[in-house]
Amino acid sequence: MEKIIRLFDRISKVFGSIAGVMMLIGVTLVLTEIVVRALFDKTLYITEEYTGYLMVAITFLGLAYTLKEKGHIRMVFLHKVLKGKARILLDIYAFIIGLAVFTLITITTFNFFWDSVVSQTRSMQISETYLAIPQSVMPLGSFIVTLQFAAELLRSILKLRAGDVEEEEVESGALGR
Repeated sequence: MEKIIRLFDRISKVFGSIAGVMMLIGVTLVLTEIVVRALFDKTLYITEEYTGYLMVAITFLGLAYTLKEKGHIRMVFLHKVLKGKARILLDIYAFIIGLAVFTLITITTFNFFWDSVVSQTRSMQISETYLAIPQSVMPLGSFIVTLQFAAELLRSILKLRAGDVEEEEVESGALGR
């Protein structure tokens, strides 16, 4: 079980890094557009469209890494009240809900992506981008988050089985660690 958890953690880290690279590509694209407009009074025509695609990719591919690193906004009032085993059981419940929700999101986004594949949908912009390409990151990212929820669930179950219910420090606020 620990090997599976480490594998899912590594997958999340890899796709988190890919999201970071995509962020750099987006910034480079916007800066290039600024330079081209300022110096040459021209435009790239694709900047707005492709930065939109990149923002979606950054979001979906970075979700699992953010979950792994406990970077999402968290509501910790129950964690402050509950201690030991009850806190771990609350985490297990929350991870099961997250797993179920992201399984549904993965199925829904895959159907959205597959519809674009079947109908060969293209963007209405000048680039006429084949929309299945940018839409493919949505089911992929959702699936990776689903795997990370499974890893967090397994991690909590292992903690519960091992009797590792020592008093963890609850986050001081609702943001991150």
